[in-house]
Amino acid sequence: MTDDHSNHKIGRREFLGAATAAGFMIIKPGLVRGTAANSAVQLGVLGCGGRGTADATGFIDNTDTRVVALADLFADQLETAHQHFDGQQKAKGYAAIDTSQLFKGPKAYEQIIASKVVDAVLITTPPYFHPHHLEAVIAGGKHVYCEKPVAVDVPGAKHVMEIAKKAQGKLSLAVGFQIRKAPPYVELVRRIQGGALGRLGCGLAYYYCPHIDRPDWPNASADEKRLRNWVWYRSISGDIIVEQNIHVIDICNWTLQGHPVKAVGGNSRKLREDAGDCSDNFNLVFTYPNDVQMSFGSTQFDKHEFDAAVHFFGTRGSCEAHYDHRMSISGEEPWDAGLGAAQQGGQFSAAGTFKGALDQADSEKQKAFVESIKSGNLLNEAEQGAESALSAMLGRTAAYTDKAVTWDELMKSKEVFDPKIDINKMA
Repeated sequence: MTDDHSNHKIGRREFLGAATAAGFMIIKPGLVRGTAANSAVQLGVLGCGGRGTADATGFIDNTDTRVVALADLFADQLETAHQHFDGQQKAKGYAAIDTSQLFKGPKAYEQIIASKVVDAVLITTPPYFHPHHLEAVIAGGKHVYCEKPVAVDVPGAKHVMEIAKKAQGKLSLAVGFQIRKAPPYVELVRRIQGGALGRLGCGLAYYYCPHIDRPDWPNASADEKRLRNWVWYRSISGDIIVEQNIHVIDICNWTLQGHPVKAVGGNSRKLREDAGDCSDNFNLVFTYPNDVQMSFGSTQFDKHEFDAAVHFFGTRGSCEAHYDHRMSISGEEPWDAGLGAAQQGGQFSAAGTFKGALDQADSEKQKAFVESIKSGNLLNEAEQGAESALSAMLGRTAAYTDKAVTWDELMKSKEVFDPKIDINKMA
């Protein structure tokens, strides 16, 4: 999922200064084509890799949306996505994407945002670039669906919170925590917050994942390989806890209606053999308000079975909630989502495709975003997205430093993750 990126050697201040110089324009929802009755929302895809293709495919299949523009740093990614979406939309009787709406290279993000045929932009570029691209989309007056995480460092997450204020009441800004729309999880969280488990004492969250393989790219430069295989590099991805494990941390925040106030634990890179520097495991304890202790673990190595889940334990019962199979409550108010045992033969997908509890997660999330545009009941999920990213960063910081770290200490961090890549050399 290598995608379009910011202008040159990336520096936040330079990028933000350019955005300010360009001016800040907000388009009222009523002026956007997608808000009219029976009118398709016209989507531009910024980042045409695996997740971008999966997300946009879902928008076409599940909502009244047409992909009308594509942008990517790399020509091969752009062309592959172009062929895919033309084929998908032809089957639905839609016109092919106009070739004038295919944007390649370091300036591609600016061009797709400036496109007059685009109502909303899907940001699925590598996470390091999310604050840059998110600000540019909002400044350009487009609705936006930004994949998680919204940032890879504390300054970036704080900036996203500021961006949210500019979008409030003017544009829909969604963040890709689709599990919050998965019907079984929605019902489970409703029951927990309604008292089905009583007073919560502790919990367990984990994300056990096989290693994510990537191509060798034998003819690419070292920097291009890093961008194309960004999921292996902490300065671009935020490490596995921020880029991937964040989903189960977000479920904890959602269920417990807050963020952790402290974290302690460790991480290491023991078994991975790829060229990157991401960890292959984290093991932590997060302390939430009311002294609720959440044990957390993750792996990303070898070829072991995939499983991601959360468990909560309270005075009236306990629950377990897996991505792809059992979801239930035991105790005084028993409940079962009817998902049964784990799916046999199912494969974990790095692009985020699962069977079981998450079957409707993406579609319901996509429908909610499109409906918010058409109805004018605008979403603004940036602060929630930033808070979950910061929660993952809290755990990352505790693990990296081998010290207990509080939320207040984390929020003072000025550390900036910077891959130091000149993308103009890849034009």
